[in-house]
Amino acid sequence: MAQTAHPNSSRGEHPSYRQALETLAKDLGVAEALILSTLPRGGLQILQPQKVSEPLLKAYGRDFQVKDDASWQAITRGEAVKASPNGAYVEQFLKPLGFEYAAAAPLSGPVFDGYAGVLQVLRTAEQGPFTDADLRKLTEAARRIDGLVSSTRASRAGATDGDPVWTNLPSARIFVLSGDGQVRVFENAFEELDERLRQQMIQEARQRTARLNGEPSTTDRVLLPDAAGDHWTFNAVVYRDYPALGSGPIVFFCLQPASPEWGLVRPTDFQADPELTRLVPALKFMQQEFHRSPTLVEIAKTVHLSPFHFHRRFTELLGLTPKHFLLECQIHEAKTQLLAGDKELAQIAADCGFAHQSHFTSRFKQATGLTPTRWRRMALDRNKNSNN
Repeated sequence: MAQTAHPNSSRGEHPSYRQALETLAKDLGVAEALILSTLPRGGLQILQPQKVSEPLLKAYGRDFQVKDDASWQAITRGEAVKASPNGAYVEQFLKPLGFEYAAAAPLSGPVFDGYAGVLQVLRTAEQGPFTDADLRKLTEAARRIDGLVSSTRASRAGATDGDPVWTNLPSARIFVLSGDGQVRVFENAFEELDERLRQQMIQEARQRTARLNGEPSTTDRVLLPDAAGDHWTFNAVVYRDYPALGSGPIVFFCLQPASPEWGLVRPTDFQADPELTRLVPALKFMQQEFHRSPTLVEIAKTVHLSPFHFHRRFTELLGLTPKHFLLECQIHEAKTQLLAGDKELAQIAADCGFAHQSHFTSRFKQATGLTPTRWRRMALDRNKNSNN
């Protein structure tokens, strides 16, 4: 059952981050309070507040999210931590910007379920270091923000009967492996995956690390079949160096959110990033119009960008191409109709925007690894087993 929207959530449209962060900054006596999150394109990103200094925002995303060990320690330990005063994150990033101390507390999922984040606070030298009492206050503030996000997300989604069977997901949806295939982050969630998926991710991590060829990072869309042959779609992001998580190459496997999850995103979820905020309305347009296959020109026009610039920035900032998002919308709707069982394949193909039934079958198998009929049988079997 959906939860009641928080009174500060502006009718469910967005959490009152500004009020929460301003209150925290006052209570803790900090110079800056930030909300960061892992996202499907790998790594960490600053989401809030709306007014973050441009040098801080750009330097963090370009060079220093890979050195933010305090945030990753908070995520992996599940508790508030203080940044090392002599670490690279403080010495190379914070001090040149006028900050001296940092602390971070974990957030469960600022944008998507399964994609953890942090509440990070910064102090100047004059404001002094963080105490254990400060960390307790920071932890309480993070819990309040988690509640705010949860109620807002529920109010956007409305009352539902729960996720469909095929979206029975692990507790985390981002998995971090070293170049030799060792799990660095979210080990428990990794063990929730079936053996076939785990072995393929380990193999992919090793192979992709070997193919870096001196590049600082690479990104690719990967389809990996589980034991039933059903494809899971990951964004595989390889970093040559990611000091915040140890030495050597690091590989992020980011399980792509389903199209309805993207449809719940609002521009206010990414207030610190005006470029990403600008692109979010295109998601809603594509989700509403996918059945008629809108062109790239038409989609880009909704956010007043050229098709080339829109495609490039959309792919960089969201971790998938517009074409793949449209296909995800089609496949998700097709799965919903297949499980409903009240339409023939030809009608489902037409409803979902495919040219004809054979085109639908071909694209569906390409995306899921199974034909529509076989996928429906597999999903129904899973549903039966989960109810027993």
